[in-house]
Amino acid sequence: MSQFGPNSYRFIRSLEDAAMNNGPTYAIGDIHGRLDLLERAAARIGAHAAGRKGRVICLGDYVDRGPDSKGVVEFVMRAQTEQGWTALKGNHEALMLEAHAMDDLRHHGLWIDNGAEATMRSYGGRAPAEHLAWMAGLPLMMRDDHRLFIHAGVMPGEPIEAQEERVVLWIRNRFLEAPASELPCHIVHGHTPRWAGKPRGEEPELLPHRTNLDTMAYRTGVLAVGVFEPARPGGPVEVLTIHGEKG
Repeated sequence: MSQFGPNSYRFIRSLEDAAMNNGPTYAIGDIHGRLDLLERAAARIGAHAAGRKGRVICLGDYVDRGPDSKGVVEFVMRAQTEQGWTALKGNHEALMLEAHAMDDLRHHGLWIDNGAEATMRSYGGRAPAEHLAWMAGLPLMMRDDHRLFIHAGVMPGEPIEAQEERVVLWIRNRFLEAPASELPCHIVHGHTPRWAGKPRGEEPELLPHRTNLDTMAYRTGVLAVGVFEPARPGGPVEVLTIHGEKG
């Protein structure tokens, strides 16, 4: 499996100037085609920031399952360019890239089993090359002085620079069950809306050593946005909960 390349490390370092901002960092959980919720989240973030210069980080999984994957990708791409948002890669973007490398998208059974039909409907077939290139270039992680922002998690006990791409996009129980002593810092992630330690999919999981912001937005109609103060260690000082119709 491949390890993080130079592109990922460049983005890890890009949060080092976070303390220069006078506003918080907003982390948006898994969106999964819910453009309606993303638009409401962007408006809520703008109102909450109240003119302060902050940061917005999307934790991945923009596509699949929900009704408007194309619209979500276009929105996030535009927000990156116009507002400086940061978008991380999720496992669903990785699946979509793998499928588009095939002659027939439906030959990638794992993507089909994970909500690809909704994505293909929103695009009317294949995604444009511009969108695929954007997904391929997404970083895998970002960090500030106190936290690591990532899609799924990390392999406990392994240094950040040794983490493998498939692990940080797909890991679940080994990471979710790990104690704080096995993690490099507070981890902010998505990817797992429900497990034994998080029985209610619509609620974020807020622990001293990690924050799980996946609220199964495509089904529950709830999107979570964690609000983090760059100079304050640990989890969010607040969670903005965006509500819409259930999927």
